[in-house]
Amino acid sequence: MMALMVHLKTAAHLKGKSDRVAKVTFRGLSFTSRVVESCEDVAPFNEVFRWPIASQLDENEMLEIQVYNYSKVFSNRLVGTFSMVLQKVAHEGHLQLTDTLIDDNNTSIKTSVTVEIRYQPMEGTVGSWSEGEFLEVPEDRDGVFTFETDSLLSSHGSGTSPGRSLHGSIPTFRKAGKGVFSAMKLGKIRSPREDHRRGDEPAVLDMTDDLDRKAVRIAGSLEPDTVSLASVTAVTTNVSNKRSKPDIKMEPGSGRPLDYQISITIIEARQLIGLNMDPVVCVEIGDEKKYTSMKESTNCPYYNEYFVFDFHVPPDVMFDKIIKLSVIHSKNLLRSGTLVGSFKMDVGTVYSQPEHQFYHKWAMLSDPDDITAGCKGYLKCDIAVVGKGDNIKTPHKANETEEDEIEGNLLLPEGFPAERQWARYYVKIHRAEGLPKMNTKIMANVKKALSGESRDLVDPYVQVQFAGLKGKTSVQKSSYEPIWNEQVVFTELFPPLCKRIKVQIRDSDKVNNVAIGTHFIDLRKISNDGDKGFLPTLGPAWVNMYGSTRQYSLIDEHQDLNEGLGEGVSFRARLLLSVAVEILDTTSPELTCSTEVQSEPISNISESATGKVEEFFLFGSFLEATMIDRKIGDKPISFEITIGNYGNQIDGVSTRPSSKKKKKDGESEEEENELIQNSSEEEGEEERDLTSVSTTPSMRPVITDRNYFHLPYFEKKPCVYIKSWWQDQRRRLYNSNMMDKIADKLEEGLNDVQEIIKTEKAFPERRLRGVLEELSVGCSRFVTLANKDVNQAGRTKLDRERLKTCMREMDSMGQQAKQIRTQVKKNSVKDKLKLVQNFLQRLRFLADEPQHSVPDVFVWMMSNNKRIAYARVPSKDLLYSIVDEETGKDCGKVKAVFLKLPGKKGFGPAGWTVQAKLELYLWLGLNKQKKDFLSGLPNGFEEVKASKSSLQSVPPVTLVYNMKQVFQLRAHMYQARSLFAADNSGLSDPFARVFFSTHSQVTEILNETLCPTWDQLLVFDDVELFGEASELRDDPPIIVIEFYDQDTVGKAEFIGRTFAKPTIKMCDEHYGPPRFPPQLEYYQIYRGHCTAGELLAAFELLQIGQGGRAELPPIETSTDSERGPIVPVPLGIRPVLSRYRIEVLFWGLRDLKRINLAQVDRPRVDIECAGRGVQSALIQNYKKNPNFSTLVKWFEVDLPENELLHPPLNIRVVDCRAFGRYILVGSHAVTSLRRFIYSAPDKSSNHWATAGDVILNMDDSSVRKMDTIVRLDAMSDAVVKVDMQNEEESKDKKKKKKKKGVAEEEEEPDESVLDWWSKYFASIETLKEKLKAQEAAQAEAEEREDLEILVETGELKPDDPLLKGPRLKDKSRDKRLTKDKKKGKEGADGAEKRPVKLRVDELMVYNKELESEYGDFEDWLHTFNLYRGKAGDDDEHSQDEDRIVGRFKGSLCMYKLPLSEEITREAGYDPNMGMFQSIPHNDPIKVLVRVYVVRATDLHPADINGKADPYVVIKLGKSEIKDKENYISKQLNPVFGKSFDIEATFPMESMLTVSVYDWDLVGTDDLIGETKIDLENRFYSKYRATCGISSHYSLHGYNIWRDPMKPSQILARLCKEGKMEPPQYGPGGTVQVGGRVFQAPTEIEDENGLKKQTEEHLALTVLNHWEEIPRVGCKLVPEHVETRALLNPDKPGIEQGRIEMWVDMFPMDSPAPGPALDISPRKPKRYELRVIIWNTDEVILEDDDFFTGEKSSDIFVRGWLKGQQEDKQDTDVHYHSLTGEGNFNWRFVFPFDYLMAEEKIVISKKESMFSWDETEYKIPPRLTLQVWDADHFSADDFLGAIELDLNRFPRGAKTAKQCTLDMIRKEQELPTISIFKQKRVKGWWPFVARDENDDMELTGKVEAELHLVTAEEAEKSPVGLGRNEPDPLEKPNRPDTSLMWFLGPLKSIGYFIWHNYHWLILKVLGVVLLLLMLGLFLYSLPGYLVKKMLGA
Repeated sequence: MMALMVHLKTAAHLKGKSDRVAKVTFRGLSFTSRVVESCEDVAPFNEVFRWPIASQLDENEMLEIQVYNYSKVFSNRLVGTFSMVLQKVAHEGHLQLTDTLIDDNNTSIKTSVTVEIRYQPMEGTVGSWSEGEFLEVPEDRDGVFTFETDSLLSSHGSGTSPGRSLHGSIPTFRKAGKGVFSAMKLGKIRSPREDHRRGDEPAVLDMTDDLDRKAVRIAGSLEPDTVSLASVTAVTTNVSNKRSKPDIKMEPGSGRPLDYQISITIIEARQLIGLNMDPVVCVEIGDEKKYTSMKESTNCPYYNEYFVFDFHVPPDVMFDKIIKLSVIHSKNLLRSGTLVGSFKMDVGTVYSQPEHQFYHKWAMLSDPDDITAGCKGYLKCDIAVVGKGDNIKTPHKANETEEDEIEGNLLLPEGFPAERQWARYYVKIHRAEGLPKMNTKIMANVKKALSGESRDLVDPYVQVQFAGLKGKTSVQKSSYEPIWNEQVVFTELFPPLCKRIKVQIRDSDKVNNVAIGTHFIDLRKISNDGDKGFLPTLGPAWVNMYGSTRQYSLIDEHQDLNEGLGEGVSFRARLLLSVAVEILDTTSPELTCSTEVQSEPISNISESATGKVEEFFLFGSFLEATMIDRKIGDKPISFEITIGNYGNQIDGVSTRPSSKKKKKDGESEEEENELIQNSSEEEGEEERDLTSVSTTPSMRPVITDRNYFHLPYFEKKPCVYIKSWWQDQRRRLYNSNMMDKIADKLEEGLNDVQEIIKTEKAFPERRLRGVLEELSVGCSRFVTLANKDVNQAGRTKLDRERLKTCMREMDSMGQQAKQIRTQVKKNSVKDKLKLVQNFLQRLRFLADEPQHSVPDVFVWMMSNNKRIAYARVPSKDLLYSIVDEETGKDCGKVKAVFLKLPGKKGFGPAGWTVQAKLELYLWLGLNKQKKDFLSGLPNGFEEVKASKSSLQSVPPVTLVYNMKQVFQLRAHMYQARSLFAADNSGLSDPFARVFFSTHSQVTEILNETLCPTWDQLLVFDDVELFGEASELRDDPPIIVIEFYDQDTVGKAEFIGRTFAKPTIKMCDEHYGPPRFPPQLEYYQIYRGHCTAGELLAAFELLQIGQGGRAELPPIETSTDSERGPIVPVPLGIRPVLSRYRIEVLFWGLRDLKRINLAQVDRPRVDIECAGRGVQSALIQNYKKNPNFSTLVKWFEVDLPENELLHPPLNIRVVDCRAFGRYILVGSHAVTSLRRFIYSAPDKSSNHWATAGDVILNMDDSSVRKMDTIVRLDAMSDAVVKVDMQNEEESKDKKKKKKKKGVAEEEEEPDESVLDWWSKYFASIETLKEKLKAQEAAQAEAEEREDLEILVETGELKPDDPLLKGPRLKDKSRDKRLTKDKKKGKEGADGAEKRPVKLRVDELMVYNKELESEYGDFEDWLHTFNLYRGKAGDDDEHSQDEDRIVGRFKGSLCMYKLPLSEEITREAGYDPNMGMFQSIPHNDPIKVLVRVYVVRATDLHPADINGKADPYVVIKLGKSEIKDKENYISKQLNPVFGKSFDIEATFPMESMLTVSVYDWDLVGTDDLIGETKIDLENRFYSKYRATCGISSHYSLHGYNIWRDPMKPSQILARLCKEGKMEPPQYGPGGTVQVGGRVFQAPTEIEDENGLKKQTEEHLALTVLNHWEEIPRVGCKLVPEHVETRALLNPDKPGIEQGRIEMWVDMFPMDSPAPGPALDISPRKPKRYELRVIIWNTDEVILEDDDFFTGEKSSDIFVRGWLKGQQEDKQDTDVHYHSLTGEGNFNWRFVFPFDYLMAEEKIVISKKESMFSWDETEYKIPPRLTLQVWDADHFSADDFLGAIELDLNRFPRGAKTAKQCTLDMIRKEQELPTISIFKQKRVKGWWPFVARDENDDMELTGKVEAELHLVTAEEAEKSPVGLGRNEPDPLEKPNRPDTSLMWFLGPLKSIGYFIWHNYHWLILKVLGVVLLLLMLGLFLYSLPGYLVKKMLGA
């Protein structure tokens, strides 16, 4: 064993007289010397420290010694540091020296230390070197570390543990009064013990992974405020070596179903491959499918259809579901259509996106049957996944006009490559072992009788699921150890968008196949996408599967566990598998193209591939078993521990593996004996004795109290031990343990920092620096240790790659931590904290090892041979290693383990009760290392062995403790707050029960409260604890406190539970400061995994010595006669009180529900705080007036000085019924009074404090340019510049523009054209720009920070080119940039090209509720919800809404007495109103409420067809307006555009409900969703939310002033209310208010265009800048539209759509307002588009001539404008074009309705013949022209098409020659024109089609003329269709060929033949004539000859 020893002798030349202490650090592990008291010059420490080390001493390692002046109260002060490099020691092994220290500034000081260092290496290694390490240990770049010991402030008594967070900083004692919230530090003070070998783990709750993940899922991630820190460090802070911390939360996290809603909008598709298709999109999630409508003959269909899927499943199931989007061509009722392409992604990928959504992204479609084909098109969609309580911020649904480029917006997570490649995923299944029986004994016996041999009762096969595909291996009949050696091959794109592969062993059965066990492989954990990353790879490695218990029953109640849902409760089997991925080269010819799953055999792998089999030894000792549930009965109980199948007595059988394989029950004895004989003799002896003992002896439980039993273990502690054989893969677990420990330490440190920030203590930045310091030390330590063994057997590729990755990551994390440490400043703590929290997630991710080795350990409680409750302990936590950092955190520690019920039984209330609490000691390690397996147990025991043999190595079966200590425990139970409401009244009758060891006691029951103050001391006498006194002092057992609600009948109901550790006083210690008396602290109470309140208490454990109890500090007995025997909490412990006055403003009660069916009639409010209180006046008649007559009352109360200890304030409402009966209506507890504490205003704040220019931009063109700068009065330096745009100037600009020769068509907007919608759309544009700018700024800031870190960590040199330009993270960013650059260039060419943005007055569009912008309008009037009824247990009290029975309106104000005089002396101070001066009276007031509903978006579909027919319903008090007749058919994004007027009387009618219902022809209408608005708070708010203030004042037109009060009147009134001077209007358009001067124009035009003088603009300018006015200023609500979420009570927490609206309110006593604004939806304008097709050219030729084989085409052109081709028009046919030229002179006429603002065509049509009414569709205006070849007998052939977006299409070419494909290809770059501006366009455009390779080809050109006219113009100058009258076109001049050939077939054939072949014909004729002549010659020759010869 290697070790480093340091003998610290003395420190000399110290200054002054003080206590000294020294700290010695090596390899990140520190030891602290004892305190040398009051020494002057020399401190004789004389102590030896020893570090056992596992890796050789490196010559670069450092030893550091720090000497401190020790202080009991304050932090220790550092005298100096001595650090040395151990090079010499490493070479020689021994060194003695005296050297001086250096101080903080690295300067040498006189003080010196004398040390002797010895290094005891492995034999003979000193001087020789190991060269093989491939990673340098990073040197410390900052020079020496200085530990920030002072960071743990005095309040944190916990800073004392040598191992906790600072490596053993010196005990820092705490001042009295500061200790609250130090969050239950355990074991308050420790004297640093010399024999400390181990640094200790920090404590952090180790919740199960699932729980963490779930918490993150549910809460987004818990806000730091919601988790009180008490919860996290509670009890968990671990102080000594012997005990590890308990897990606080009980209930298993996963497996419980939750609500999810997935909403998908399919917007459009582009570039679909195929000719003239009719595409339909199918959306499939899991097994549900939904289809869009079909669009005919188009490659870029526009759908804009919205689909919603609702699920109620556990999170794991949800996130594994696959979303599949596929485009199908020509699907109809009869045929399923052909798949064009599809896209797959799992729900988890979407959920892990920011905001859980993809918005407006393009999914790239691919064809699974042809992987060589490439992209099949793009589909634009939105996908959002909403869990309960997630709120999705939808980007504003305005008109999406921007032409989006596809490449930069692909539907892929950030960082994925745009082009994904196909890959093969190989999952190789080798073999399995340890399978359970899956059949009954009876069947087995029958089989045995028939076949004669006994068979294994299971027929296993493996099924693998990935990306929605399933593959499986063959079935191995009856085998517990099946061997498959098969691989399942998936073909899928890489990187995949599906995160998990599910591998399941199943049992094949005649009836149904059941799962035996399931394992999920997370692809993110087995691959790394970095530049040094690796493809997914795994194994070959064994994976362990867990599930239900192993005994076979026909109906398994825990079958879900085998499917992988929830935490498995037992080992099921282990499977040997491996995974590999191969990227395919799709160009290679021999590739199979389909993505079918294949399964094929593979060769066997060698035994050693998975590592060498080693013998492991597991030891466990049960020190205590308490809190055993009474339900289990008093039958004898035993405990069983199993690891894998070893130790499982009932239903698992494992024997030793022989050299070949593990034996099972079928094997013979002889082999085993033989094995033993081969080994040496003694070993044989030993082995024989060592049969495993895995269960404790049965014992009858003894009663503790009425709920729980305990087992009487007392001094005899039963033990178990198990031998098992596993492949030795400890290295994996070691690395994982190291990272986990670093993470635990980090988490604890971060919790501390958050706690310090939360409780507003000083110096959080120091603690954070300390945390970072530890992190960097931990990281470099990891790199050193993990680097050790590189060549172990059975290391897989993944092991190697993971090791490299982890080393790299840890190294860089260490560097970054150092880096950030230097940047932590007081003001940047919170930002840096966020950064460091990312580290924590990274660490946890890295630490999770995907390849298992040793299975987990299960502890089962058995009664009557049945399994009752279990606990599962991960084996890595128990694993032993010589190196301390690698040891599991619970190895050789006593751990409090709580047993829980298995499976579904453990959900809900059953899961909260503890089945049993064990104090359990566990140790797991190699058998050969087991010599110190007992070393962690509390000392003072004797071993009792089972066998008679005297062998040393046999483990004991019992430990007998002969040492016991007697203690008295004092539990000071002061109070609890925010408890869970357990009764129907909404309150509880709580009492607490305190358990310690085998004792329990109860506090008194306090009735009807959620915030009980028990103020009670519970004394436990004669508590016996076993073990050495000193160890108990360091490490007492934990105290469990449970809270119950007492019910008159039946059992008390469980409220929650918390844990604590007591402060301990041994009998030889003094009872006095700083440790005693202990401070009260807050402990978080849990119920399941929800919080259920906090307990304020203190616990002390006092040892009773020889003198008995007389020696203990006395207990003050109760003097209080009422409370009888109850002892109150003693004075030193209860908080210091001072006098406060609490003023209460009683305003009124609202919405009280019926109580016991009777209405509330005469309510009263009782306020109570700390036993004092006040009652409101009685409301005489709640129905007539629910407001209180007396507004303000007050009471005085004694409250603790410390604000954190303030008790809650309870508000209760009671109804006074006849005969003096009172009934509780509801109650509310104000847990934190901090926000109501009054603080006197600063004197200085009356003046305008900040200087700076306020620029008001007033582009009012009617005013002259004024560049005045007004100097304000002497008090302030603010200057208001008002910049005005000058009319002349703008005119000049225009002239200039026109001169430039670019047609600038954008005139000044005409007032009459503009309406409210212009304003609305302009505002939305502005909002979107603002959001974009914010996002960009944020991204830039993040990037800058990343760069900074990189530069500082030295990964980038400061002169690196990257710094000059922004860092490009991925290609899409690149593209975006180029796009922006283009835009920039356009901008640079001069603003000529871009139309000038219209100057339209705008309003504010809030994309959320107005309340969230203005703090719920609770500026002085607060609303408190009153609750009644039991709290719901569903996740995090989601049922609270149902418990609300009404609302109390009022406010509180508390302040310390006496109050300063100045306030009361102020002018107009009304003593009756106290602090609530200038509050309006609360008499009833009549108000006209005007509700404007603009539109709704994303409504949840209510009808079967996936649409809804929405209409608006408005309720206020008794009045209800139903707008049912104006429902909007089949729309999920309806535009309502309506205003409704309602008269109401506040306060009776103040809750406005706006609901959207779905109209149904038959049956009742369904509620889609509703939103509620509290009008009263708005009405009375100082933000003036009655009528929004517009940005400009005008008397007429679209921007008319809505408020009956003019701006000047409003301003005067505000000044009067704020007790300010009235506004003074000065000359030259200035106004002075509150010492500020504003400027604005002073003229206004009325309707007739006359100008007159006015002050309104000035007043309005002030109102718009009211927040700048000192003292009274606040932002006034502007003219606005708010977006409110619609909710449906049946689906709580999940948004059902949003509604955009606003509300104006006008009091009836002031002048009546004008008529409501007209916001009715714009009517579309009728247009007529006239398209003249003149000619075509170069059309490709399709037909072959029948006779001559010549190519020709019969061309015609088809065109349509509206979506579905219903208005398609064809030209006549130009027959037989031989050159592709066609002449038509043909006119199409398309009438259409168009919405200019939204750039959409509006079509109304019936959806089908069955539809009741017409549905309105909006589609983009796209003109489609196609060229076809006419055929007489077959279908016409499609040749090509072009689609022109009428708003943006390329200008036509002047001639056919200039018309090329580039006009389409480079559409983005070419200048575009809009027909709506140009009105008339003529030119040539190309027709294109796609060829087989999916490339565009030019198939023709068309010369067309587009002419747009309005409906009126069309009436004036009508035209005919085709070539008809009026205004006919002339007939085209077509060449003769095109005559119909069958009219003159011969003529035309003759023509054709002659035309083409006339030369040929002439030649042939000549030849024929020649031949004829020759023939005639030959024919007549003989005759002539004869004649000649005969002479006839």
